[in-house]
Amino acid sequence: MTFFAAGAAIIIAVLLAMSLRILREYERGVVFQLGRFWAVKGPGLIVLVPVIQQMVRMDLRTVVLDVKPQDVITRDNVSVKVNAVIYFRIIDPQKAVIQVASFLNATNLLAQTTLRAVLGKHELDQLLAEREKLNLDIQTILDAQTAAWGIKVSNVEIKDVDLNETMVRAIARQAEAERERRAKVIHAEGEQQAAEKLMQAADILSGRPEAMQLRYLQTLTTIAGDKASTIVFPMPIDLMKVLLEAAKKP
Repeated sequence: MTFFAAGAAIIIAVLLAMSLRILREYERGVVFQLGRFWAVKGPGLIVLVPVIQQMVRMDLRTVVLDVKPQDVITRDNVSVKVNAVIYFRIIDPQKAVIQVASFLNATNLLAQTTLRAVLGKHELDQLLAEREKLNLDIQTILDAQTAAWGIKVSNVEIKDVDLNETMVRAIARQAEAERERRAKVIHAEGEQQAAEKLMQAADILSGRPEAMQLRYLQTLTTIAGDKASTIVFPMPIDLMKVLLEAAKKP
């Protein structure tokens, strides 16, 4: 009797070990009964019927997927290497187990093809300057396609865009030419504004002869302040007339 009791105790212990599962707060268990989906359980203590029921443990935490560098040919025929980071999590454990064999591998491959397809529709300048828009486009496409697997893509970030040395030098020359163009435009605009101001000043002075004379005297004062030893300047006839008239007055 003692031998049979010990055997029965061992069997009971083994059955309990096979039937009890403890799931953490971020875990869910997809339970199958005789091969058919039965329920999603957890978190906490789960009791299974040995042999009859089996459970697949699923982690609901956000997964950070590093997409390896992809060769992308942009719309303007520039070859670049681009890698990205995908943030996603399981929101429907049942679909993640039943609808796809390996949700992690499937999401990784889908992210690679989507990255090449989306970036290939844009030019290099857009790829470098509009990353936020491209991130959102990739996220929207991935989220729509992975919804059938019970997966939610929360964020996509393009990490690096690698160019070959020839392309880097070409971009540097283009940027330098753009800076020179802007400098010339600014200089030309300054010359135009200065000419307009001079024309306005000339119109004002032409209407007031005495103002012209005062301006002339001011210019002479400025020249006299220099260290030149000899200054030769013409005397305007209008100024001579003014001086002569002033001398004739008692």
